[in-house]
Amino acid sequence: MIRSIITGTGHYLPKKIIKRNHFLKHKFYDSKGFKIKKSNKEIIHKFQKITEIEERRYVDEGLFNSDIAAIAAKKALKNSKICKEKIDYIISAHNYGDIHPISYQSDLVPSISAKIKNKLKIKNKKCRPYDMIFGCTGWIEGMILADQLLRSRYAKNILITSSETLSQVIDPHDRNAMIFSDGAGAAVLSAIEYLENEKYGIIHYDTQCDNNEKLYYLINGPSLNPNYKKSLVNIRMNGRRIYEYALTEVPNMIKSILDYANLHLQDVHKILIHQANAKMDYAILERLLKLYNYTSLEKDFLSQIMPMTIHKFGNSSVATVPTLLDLILKGKMPSHEIKPGNTILMASLGAGMNINGMLYRFPKK
Repeated sequence: MIRSIITGTGHYLPKKIIKRNHFLKHKFYDSKGFKIKKSNKEIIHKFQKITEIEERRYVDEGLFNSDIAAIAAKKALKNSKICKEKIDYIISAHNYGDIHPISYQSDLVPSISAKIKNKLKIKNKKCRPYDMIFGCTGWIEGMILADQLLRSRYAKNILITSSETLSQVIDPHDRNAMIFSDGAGAAVLSAIEYLENEKYGIIHYDTQCDNNEKLYYLINGPSLNPNYKKSLVNIRMNGRRIYEYALTEVPNMIKSILDYANLHLQDVHKILIHQANAKMDYAILERLLKLYNYTSLEKDFLSQIMPMTIHKFGNSSVATVPTLLDLILKGKMPSHEIKPGNTILMASLGAGMNINGMLYRFPKK
């Protein structure tokens, strides 16, 4: 029986730390194009209280999306001990590609996955590069596609990267600009033979795509400041709608995944959820707990089962979940640990609206 096993992980966090003071001189506008009358101190304080984001990371000038993806990929390959020439597919999750430093427009030709292959100096012509444009859910969806390819015996080793330089596509006049960050993560997924009763690796997953009226909850558009013309590639987000959708749909999907796998929430050791907004993530978990009739919680239970990095790293889109996973596996989050035999659940929500989740069990040997 083929099982899809994570054989290596890696991540890249930019060195440039952006604190709240960075936004004190910004001129924030509302959705109607009028300057917000509240002071920036008030705006920043309220934002931090809701999202819990204290800092975020921005890439240095001259560093592209494909560059940081390649850095994370090299680390994952080294960790896996698998020769790069034995990688059959590179699946690259992102949304904006490389951003041109002058025009601030997306560069997707060649594809990011092809650029990663080039930067890794992989000569194998049978290694196929795929780009996964799927909102913030892209890395998990890339893992799902990789699992299907591995179990179908079309591949033996697949590199799944996730990278974004959102600092280059945010509107400096939008309060939501303070949410976004840069970063990259990567994993190598390999096909390994196990006995049929040995359920390790990727156990089950599901994806839901509401691409009708909910399609426009997160879009690109011009700046909120009518006089700011630098770029038309600005993230425009209906935060309230996304929050309501997440609380309604994500807990139900997670429970359906667990039900299908005949598992209970108590069988899950860690929940690695997309880090978009701390308040939203806590609310999702609380709704999930209610589905299992949890009436009382031990102190700090939420932070024990659901590690958070958003406070220091912000929302790096597709990179948040794999970065979190690699940090824990490499012992860089001392209060959290994943042991052999542990089962984790990874979940994300992103533009589309797309949501997905995946159950993964680490092999005991």
